[in-house]
Amino acid sequence: MPPPLLVCLLLLLLAAARPWPVAAGAPKTAAKPRVFPLRARQVPAWALPRPPSKLRFHHNVSLTVSLAVGTPPQNVTMVLDTGSELSWLLCAPGRQGNASTAARGASFRPRASGTFAAVPCGSPQCSSRDLPAPPSCDGASRRCSVSLSYADGSSSDGALATDVFAVGDAPPLRSAFGCMSSAYDSSPDGVATAGLLGMNRGTLSFVSQASTRRFSYCISDRDDAGVLLLGHSDLPFLPLNYTPLYQPTLPLPYFDRVAYSVQLLGIRVGGKPLPIPASVLAPDHTGAGQTMVDSGTQFTFLLGDAYSALKAEFLKQTKPILPALDDPNFAFQEAFDTCFRVPAGRPPPSARLPAVSLLFKGAEMSVAGDRLLYKVPGERRGGDGVWCLTFGNADMVPLTAYVIGHHHQMNLWVEYDLERGRVGLAPVKCDVASERLGLML
Repeated sequence: MPPPLLVCLLLLLLAAARPWPVAAGAPKTAAKPRVFPLRARQVPAWALPRPPSKLRFHHNVSLTVSLAVGTPPQNVTMVLDTGSELSWLLCAPGRQGNASTAARGASFRPRASGTFAAVPCGSPQCSSRDLPAPPSCDGASRRCSVSLSYADGSSSDGALATDVFAVGDAPPLRSAFGCMSSAYDSSPDGVATAGLLGMNRGTLSFVSQASTRRFSYCISDRDDAGVLLLGHSDLPFLPLNYTPLYQPTLPLPYFDRVAYSVQLLGIRVGGKPLPIPASVLAPDHTGAGQTMVDSGTQFTFLLGDAYSALKAEFLKQTKPILPALDDPNFAFQEAFDTCFRVPAGRPPPSARLPAVSLLFKGAEMSVAGDRLLYKVPGERRGGDGVWCLTFGNADMVPLTAYVIGHHHQMNLWVEYDLERGRVGLAPVKCDVASERLGLML
């Protein structure tokens, strides 16, 4: 099957937050937030390796961020990932780099940067335990080594380094990242990515190193109408509903403590609550079963019992309007087996599909219309195309957590508020939000 191609991509441009100037004895005031446009960018399947915390199959759409690194600045494009910690760049071995990738901006040239520096073994950064595979000290070279695992089972080795990251009018930020010696980039069309920008709450993430305490975005379903806001977003036209970040009191072996975890309380299909016990939706005694908001994953995944309940009710409610695929041997991307037949050349009846609502403490996320079904590229059954529900079975991957992907965050304002330990949600059309932000800031 040829690599799927989806045009809906959404570029999030990030920068470090400036310190807030405070006069002696005066109350603290927040710095004016910065607003950035989101642009459509197509990332071919298999163009980038997946970090070790990601799923084992490919994702044909990724959120990408363009920024400048080094002195003089080199423009690079990186995958934005709120589900990963360590940022990394594919580093070219020489000053000019590999001609096939460097000419398209697909790699970073450390020897061409006057501010590049290797992280020594004795640095606290080399002792981080937040990463799935902690850094190690190479005894021969005395460099701090890092290793990442990829989707196809191979791995890439590199070393921790630091350099200055600059975007817009923000002061350059010296940040640690993985300078990787190899990565996949089979893109034939000139759209190349140089690495990944880690945005979770770990000590080595870009968020932590930039001291960014609040950021938010609206992922558009159009090519050029999205927006990212770095800083406070207390705007009257965005009535955010907040749900607290979930953190267990004790360390648990399977709980990712640096993820943006929220507590899932229930699921509705077409307004009908699914009969799912609360214990199924909460982390168990090992930490398995947490719910993560992750911009680095395309679709949403539910653990087996919750997925089975969703599948049964969605099939029941759509039976009068959509014929089910009824092929027990087919699962799109190894995890999506709630699929339907739709006459080729026609869209599914999106307006008649039952909305799926994820319920959290204090907030709700409703998935409806075009976001519910995804056309499987190249898959046909006679004169019909195959469309699958965009909720996958995490047990089939396998995955031990609920993951809310960026496809279900479209036309939803999502705010990560680390000051108050919460995530805010508000449905909004991204083009409207962009216009209003332009007028108000």
